[in-house]
Amino acid sequence: MEGRMFNFSAGPAVLPLPVLKKAQEELLLYPGAGASVMEISHRSKAFAGILERAKADMKALLGIPDNYHVLFCPGGATLQFTMLAMNFLGGKSADYIMSGSWASKAAGEAKKFGTARPAWSGKDENYVRMPKSSELSLDPDAAYVHFTSNETIQGTEFFTEPETGGVPLICDASSDFMSRPLPIEKYAMIYAGAQKNIGPSGMAAVILRNDLLERVPQGLPSILDYKVVVENDSLYNTPSTFTIYIIGLVAQWLREEIGGLDKIAEINRAKAGLIYDVIDNSGGFYRGHAQTDCRSLMNITFRLPDEAMEKEFIAQATAAGLDGLKGHRSVGGCRASIYNAMPVAGCQALAEFMKEYQKKKG
Repeated sequence: MEGRMFNFSAGPAVLPLPVLKKAQEELLLYPGAGASVMEISHRSKAFAGILERAKADMKALLGIPDNYHVLFCPGGATLQFTMLAMNFLGGKSADYIMSGSWASKAAGEAKKFGTARPAWSGKDENYVRMPKSSELSLDPDAAYVHFTSNETIQGTEFFTEPETGGVPLICDASSDFMSRPLPIEKYAMIYAGAQKNIGPSGMAAVILRNDLLERVPQGLPSILDYKVVVENDSLYNTPSTFTIYIIGLVAQWLREEIGGLDKIAEINRAKAGLIYDVIDNSGGFYRGHAQTDCRSLMNITFRLPDEAMEKEFIAQATAAGLDGLKGHRSVGGCRASIYNAMPVAGCQALAEFMKEYQKKKG
């Protein structure tokens, strides 16, 4: 659409243009509701249909078995750091794979409710890779093993699940959720902040195996109790109805227009390849942060020869319609977030810009 930039922001992030157009069409009058989707009751028949369709499409896309619940919780993934520890740690010990900034934040919150034992840490290597299963030091009596499948800030990604020997596996999948198929049966719980790959900010999608509810202690605040969330079908309080509506439209888009998660995974690999090829063939002008076998397909992090050039690169890219390329404030550099909704044309445009910028400066 004329005037729209290619949005490479890590979140709130790009949404599919067909989803935005559909939301625009229905913004003033949701079909059959007599009002905007933002005005109707969360307990209305119209919203019940929105909620059920969103859950059904997510279940179909990911192949979620019947013994799992699909939940929508407030507060994004950050609140889940606390909520899962309150519900499942219970003063005991859990293993945390310390792969980067977000894994560390999750462990920091868990320590308020028990022991968050590092099963591996990449800190000494500046978080340039994910561990092999053979490198993990796991406690067979741990309450759970927690990992972050994609480190948004460092640009690293797990492509296979850690082997936990039967200990429940919990995953923060915020940055790569629904970007590829997952063997759901390997997980006890998956959660993802919506604002990176599936919708607007302010909410987390949660996939929770039913047997974990047996571990929930009595006396938790109701809104932070997974049993209460399940019993009330994510409607204990008034949820972010518009966010759930958009998540549902994104799931429909993935199913009906893209053709499922195998197809979007293929597209995502091709998109990332366009940019990584420029980095790899730049003779060191662009330097990727992550080791090659752990490079994220969602968040491409790289540096230029110096910080002054990075600042100029980002400014000129923005002027050229390529927005959001500044790296996270904690690490600097550049970052191109190319979630599901980033079109191939956006990655092509960035790759060409990078080549031209190197020609001018290199």
